[in-house]
Amino acid sequence: MNRTAARVELSRIRQVEIRTKRLVNTIFAGDYRSSFKGRGVEFADVREYLPGDDVRTIDWSLTARFGKPFVKQFAEERELLVMLLVDASGSNRFGTRGQFKLEQAALVGATLAFSAIRNNDKVGLVFFTDRIERYVPPAKGRFHVLRLVRDILYFEPAGLGTEPVTALNFVMHILKRRAIVFLISDLLGPGFNPERIEKSLGIVSRKHDLIVISINDLAERNLPNLGVLEFEDAESGRQILVNTASVRTRRYVSEQMNSRREAMGKLFQRFGVDWVQLQTGEEFTPVLHRFFVERARRYR
Repeated sequence: MNRTAARVELSRIRQVEIRTKRLVNTIFAGDYRSSFKGRGVEFADVREYLPGDDVRTIDWSLTARFGKPFVKQFAEERELLVMLLVDASGSNRFGTRGQFKLEQAALVGATLAFSAIRNNDKVGLVFFTDRIERYVPPAKGRFHVLRLVRDILYFEPAGLGTEPVTALNFVMHILKRRAIVFLISDLLGPGFNPERIEKSLGIVSRKHDLIVISINDLAERNLPNLGVLEFEDAESGRQILVNTASVRTRRYVSEQMNSRREAMGKLFQRFGVDWVQLQTGEEFTPVLHRFFVERARRYR
């Protein structure tokens, strides 16, 4: 990479940092923390027994030593483990609203990552296509998050297809304790057939807190009327001619996309998986903010 390209890359990453950190510090400051529970409780202190205290918390060794009852106090262990599972397949390098889906994914991922480190949580990255492209182990700190952002924006994957089952199975293998797993994808491709992904999705959602963030482009559901066009599948390379001027064709595409979304929605609902739906070119802040607020309300 020459110096000019490197400066452009650093400038772009810095812009992502500035934008997402501003969101975290203003809008998501308390939302993130209140939306996710810690992984349990840990011993914090002891104090003298008071009437009404649970007798199961009595510290018997301390009670015997001082001749009066003491109880243990516990605090919620707040440190969380966050894993970003990012789909880098060919279909995510598409967009008609001023940005690719993968660029939107970088902004969303950076927001989640900066929210995590602000809460002193660890965050990691699994970059996948039809294979595991890159794994960045969970860690803390600003420079770690910037590395994740750089990977999402600039890493060139070897594969073009999508195989989420491989990614979900990989997560089950590497995560030894409960984590928050954000699956960021457009949910397109044969790999996201509900019957194909059902088993792995169910296993991950039972052990971890799985949240799906889908990023799509409006042109995928509503074909523009531009006459006969040649389309190329970004994952398979297959090319076809499509008459976008045909009302019947446009309706068929829209119905297929809606049917696919409905089937995935039913699958997520069955396993209790939260689903956040975003579009390229839109301001994702209100949608993500609403998601955090609703989750926090459910926990309360």
